[in-house]
Amino acid sequence: MEILVWIGAAVSFVGLLGLVWCILRVARAKRSGLDDDALRAEVQKVVPLNMGALMLSVLGLMMVILGISLS
Repeated sequence: MEILVWIGAAVSFVGLLGLVWCILRVARAKRSGLDDDALRAEVQKVVPLNMGALMLSVLGLMMVILGISLS
């Protein structure tokens, strides 16, 4: 089950990269000086991607825990 741990770590890492990308995208939108409506629209575009990245990270961590428990 060692392979499950490594696959889970990779999946979790991809999710973490997605979370960092979402943070950088919103920070860039805030720095660009958009008005409230445009900033809200940009954040609303990022929310589904953020939730998907968070889910991917959690699934990867679950795979790691499962691999460790089955070893």
